[in-house]
Amino acid sequence: MAVADLPGPHSLLRRTLGEWRIGLVAWRLLVLQTADPAVAAGMATFSTYRAHPWRRVEHTMDSGKRLFFSDREGLHREIARLERTHRRLAGTDEQGRPFTALDPAVRVWVLVTLYECMTAMRELSGRPLAPSELDQMYGEFRAVCSEFGLSDDLFPATAADVPAYMDRTIRERLEYSEPVRYLLFDMLREAPAPRRLRLLKPAWPLVRTVAAHVIGALTVADLPEAFRERFGLPRTRRAALLSFILHRGMRVLINALPEHRRYRTPLTGIPSTAQPPTASTDHPSVPEASPVRLPAPRRRKGADSRPARVRTFFHQVLDQTGDGRISSADLQAMAHNVCWPLELAPEREAPVYAAFETWWQQLRTGMDVDEDGKVTCEEFVTAMLTGIDSGPAYLEQGLHVAVRAVFHAVDTDGSGHLCADEYRTIFGGSRVHPAELNHGFRQLDNDGDGRITEEEFVQAFTDYFTARSDSTAGSQLLGRP
Repeated sequence: MAVADLPGPHSLLRRTLGEWRIGLVAWRLLVLQTADPAVAAGMATFSTYRAHPWRRVEHTMDSGKRLFFSDREGLHREIARLERTHRRLAGTDEQGRPFTALDPAVRVWVLVTLYECMTAMRELSGRPLAPSELDQMYGEFRAVCSEFGLSDDLFPATAADVPAYMDRTIRERLEYSEPVRYLLFDMLREAPAPRRLRLLKPAWPLVRTVAAHVIGALTVADLPEAFRERFGLPRTRRAALLSFILHRGMRVLINALPEHRRYRTPLTGIPSTAQPPTASTDHPSVPEASPVRLPAPRRRKGADSRPARVRTFFHQVLDQTGDGRISSADLQAMAHNVCWPLELAPEREAPVYAAFETWWQQLRTGMDVDEDGKVTCEEFVTAMLTGIDSGPAYLEQGLHVAVRAVFHAVDTDGSGHLCADEYRTIFGGSRVHPAELNHGFRQLDNDGDGRITEEEFVQAFTDYFTARSDSTAGSQLLGRP
């Protein structure tokens, strides 16, 4: 059987998916995908979307670029990475039903909703695709999907069959679960300020309230009629008017832009040789930035500063799912966030997950008093400080195992040291300002050569948890107190 050509730079699929206005239907896409019970269960159990929504969105967008804007080599690499990640997302939902992210029907639903949202974007803008264009784009879309190895019988046979597939799935399988409700009405109201909008941070509570109202109303108005009817989500006149103005206004704006300004992703795609930054043999300089302090509780002079730092670590680093407790899922998410931007091969990815599982087993054994598989912040702080005071072996048997695995994963060229860019790869996140990352790097780079060795890296984590004052370099691992 002949292998279909992948969509090229001038394909209808890339031109549609690459436009900036695809963002208008992005939340609609997330809601439709999350309404599948297996996706909702996976999000509720494993996802970091509550605690780190912007990072989660960035990962989703990056994955879409790699799937639909790569050559065949890059596409296969991304599919393999997704399968390794999804293989770990399995369990039982709150109703006792087993779920797995590798369910072929679920994977097809997630893919087809992307195609359907592209066609919806054009229809909502007042310029729907003609039947011949729908056939063309669906053919290009299926050429990419064929690389997943999923059965053709699970996909709608033609573009004309997609509406019936959507309607049937909505009525027979989808559910209005808590993650769906949260996406529609609460997520944006609680989201921290994105790093790129840090200048708006003082006004962020107001900005996000307005944004949440607009995006929520727009999403409800744009959802398929069958979805709104089944789950009782009325399309108000104001919401319909908002949708009309935004979609048609954005169409006019995009069409007025020069060709090269219309697209958020270059139509030429992503080179298959693209790799994340690695350490250089030169001594890179650390960018200068204005000092910005992270808020910290007031402490008496000379008081033990460890409890406050351990709590900060719990909330900023460990509690990936944002529910106030840590479990195996949180440690898996931490391993995922190390491996994801590095595009690690399976043999280099596996030790990272194994190391974090080792650390979790130590935490669970010593902290999970009620044996419910979760550890609260106070349980973590109390047990961590008790273990540290008992001797150095406590950190060596858990935290250090994970830290060394992270170091070796990020040290992609095996140089034995990390440069500033690699340090930011580990600690970059929506809750930590870049200036604090630069400050932390300078504190750990004792000899000022722009590099951190493995032992310096491990010692920094040791100091963070053991130093009784904030004057020790490692105590400022996540920024100044």
